Amino acid sequence: MVRSKRQPHTPSPAEGSLTRAVGENLHRLRSERKWSMDELSARSGVSKAMLHQIELGKSVPTIAVVWRIADGLKVPFSELLNQAHEASDVLLTQAEAKYLTNAAGNFSSRALFPFHGPARTAEFYELRIKPGGLERASAHAHGTVEHLALVHGTVVVEVAGSTRTLQPGDCLVFAADRPHCYRTPVDSEEARLFLMMTYALPGQLHH
Repeated sequence: MVRSKRQPHTPSPAEGSLTRAVGENLHRLRSERKWSMDELSARSGVSKAMLHQIELGKSVPTIAVVWRIADGLKVPFSELLNQAHEASDVLLTQAEAKYLTNAAGNFSSRALFPFHGPARTAEFYELRIKPGGLERASAHAHGTVEHLALVHGTVVVEVAGSTRTLQPGDCLVFAADRPHCYRTPVDSEEARLFLMMTYALPGQLHH
């Protein structure tokens, strides 16, 4: 059997608008801080070349890269996804869904909130993990809490060395300012779960 060569991925209109939004927000946030690419690279752990490509809208960043940039800038994840919009009521259709994936393509995240409006203290996501999929996340900002609810499949969540296995209907709430990861067994079905992420309000942080 002759395998056809893999064709380069052509971003959909939704993916294209998300890529532009991340680039524009990255440029705005970096400029507000008067940081050079070198300084942001040092703070985020993302290479200067990658930051430059993202800021120009020429590279589709993975979930992990967006998280590292957000942590480096000390802003919520959604701050990099924000898009200008004036509507008060927003319908987020499946057909126009904007997904971020990991480098392996076995973990995807869809934001279930509009990318505009004031700064948020809570965010809502749909996550999908393919069989054998694994996504590692670095510690988020101090005070960040994740609330996971599994709808379909099986998911193993590891938080700072402690492991829990979730079945449909299970919920897990944990402090996400520690390293954590999500994975599905190789012989399982694709997992679908919902994630609500909450951030500490100013004045609530205690060291």
